[in-house]
Amino acid sequence: MLFTFLAALVLSAPASAERPMEEVKLQKLRATIATLRKELDRTRDRFDRTRREIRTAEERIAELARNLRSANRKIDAQYRKVAELEAQRRQVNASVDRQRDQLARQVRAAYATGQQEYLRLLLNQESPAALGRMVSYYDYFNRARSERIGELQATLSKLESLRAEVNAETERLKALRADYSAEKEKLEAVRRERAVLLLKLKRDISTKDERLATAKADAKELEAVLSALRTQVGDTFDAVPAKQPFKRLQGKLNWPVKGALQARFGTSRAQGQLRWEGVLIRAGHGQEVRAVARGRVAFADWLRGYGLLMVIDHGDGYMSLYGHNQSLFKETGDWVDANEVVAVVGDSGAQETEALYFEIRHKGKPLDPVKWCRRGRG
Repeated sequence: MLFTFLAALVLSAPASAERPMEEVKLQKLRATIATLRKELDRTRDRFDRTRREIRTAEERIAELARNLRSANRKIDAQYRKVAELEAQRRQVNASVDRQRDQLARQVRAAYATGQQEYLRLLLNQESPAALGRMVSYYDYFNRARSERIGELQATLSKLESLRAEVNAETERLKALRADYSAEKEKLEAVRRERAVLLLKLKRDISTKDERLATAKADAKELEAVLSALRTQVGDTFDAVPAKQPFKRLQGKLNWPVKGALQARFGTSRAQGQLRWEGVLIRAGHGQEVRAVARGRVAFADWLRGYGLLMVIDHGDGYMSLYGHNQSLFKETGDWVDANEVVAVVGDSGAQETEALYFEIRHKGKPLDPVKWCRRGRG
């Protein structure tokens, strides 16, 4: 999937008027990708089968999480529709009551007025035709009132039918959500089993050198991906439009997720042989992850050591990285705005706890997120 993405970037490069030169550029890029593939293949360790099993489970969980999110939104929309219909139903009921009351008063008034007019006509010896016209008028007026009530009752019946339909649809969606939850729990159990197996295999590694080699292999694969992105994204994506360049946002960015820092930029890891090139933010499972600035998704896929990873290109060589997600909501090429939800927190990449791995880079060089984001993480 990773190399499908990289190949797509190559094939989507803009056409040139000089076809021979363009072909040379494409061949060079293809050669770079082929070299990258061979290099990454050499870094695969003896735990790769277990990693693939975990990756498959995590990708299925990500798909189910997206389905659950979509189902929840549909259910919320249906509940709002039911509430709107209930409000309309109450309005129609009140209107029917008013119309019935008005009709009753009209009938009583017409009866009383009719008797008085009839007596007055007799006493005044006026033409009986006047009384006939008056009676016809009241008869017409009452029929109009009755027709109006009939229309309102028909509308009320229609609203009741719609409400029943919406309730049925809501129940169906709730049942779907229950099914999704059950399947998600099953897959999470499988993922936990796979993670336990991977941890067991890691514990079986008796030397620090082997553990260090695994950490270095993960970091090397990330560097290879970012290097390929730096080479190709500039030719594939247009300049990122924004109110102000990313470099002017230092110290003004919102954190992608609220939580305490579990690992800080520049601190040691892997027995002191490696340094954290980003931060690890402890956050709750399923918590929303937001883009720190406007940009375009350059990578959205599973990567060893980082799980479901998203890389956003902010232009001028700046990129932000979001790793260990449970699910990704954007795809390669999608535009995102600052503070837009792009993923949810998870523990993908065989992590023991839920957390978000977050990096900011400029032309491949890691930058300390603490210096770029506002103080306080909620």
